Amino acid sequence: MRKVILSAILMVAMSVSFVSCRETAEKAKDATEQAGEAMGEAADAAGEAVEGTMEKAGEAVDGAVDATGEAVEDVKDAAGEAVDKAKEAGEDVKDAANDAADKLKETAKEVKDVVKD
Repeated sequence: MRKVILSAILMVAMSVSFVSCRETAEKAKDATEQAGEAMGEAADAAGEAVEGTMEKAGEAVDGAVDATGEAVEDVKDAAGEAVDKAKEAGEDVKDAANDAADKLKETAKEVKDVVKD
């Protein structure tokens, strides 16, 4: 009788352990699937973040190129204006020098006429 009871207890213990192992295996499988899904979602989120960052970087580069182009145009315009003003100043100096030379010639002629008389 003792052997029958012990055998029955042993059978119950083994059946409980096998059922527990199956449940544990199913839980592990479920956890693995959930972890895989979470990793997929994290990869998607990271991909979207990278795309967003790349778009913003592209926009920043475009903005910098536009600003640089505008700055170059402004410098070019300012240089052109400076050249024009320098030409005008040079012409003014040339006119003033010619006027001074003409006055000097007139004065020299007057001096020469006074010396002759």
